[in-house]
Amino acid sequence: MIDSSARPGKIRNPRLKSLVFALVCALPLTGSVLMWLQGISLIPLAAYGIVSVLAFLLYWSDKHKARTDRWRTPENVLHAVELAGGWPGALVAQQVFRHKTRKISYQVLFWAIVLLHQVFWIDQLFLGAHLFALF
Repeated sequence: MIDSSARPGKIRNPRLKSLVFALVCALPLTGSVLMWLQGISLIPLAAYGIVSVLAFLLYWSDKHKARTDRWRTPENVLHAVELAGGWPGALVAQQVFRHKTRKISYQVLFWAIVLLHQVFWIDQLFLGAHLFALF
């Protein structure tokens, strides 16, 4: 008998994962919307949306290639897109396609990228944007 919860597209623990998604998206979304409303820049908000769609599509493509034993998308490309703001789309794709969720080394770098975005927005929203001004 096939376990229906093991099929791609069926997300396990959807309430918990939705809560985690909302929490990790709260700061970037708030900061991006505030930058847009204050007339500073629309770029962060647009980048998160556009690059997240790109990340989702790259995960879908990579999963499809993995199933058909074809040339895969390099992990450094996936991580670069996540770093560029596509991590929300990547996080959704990981759950929808059950892709890259069990490889610990991949997940460590993925969550480091998410943490970097959180630290950036904490700095922007609460610390006067001084932390990243050093670079």
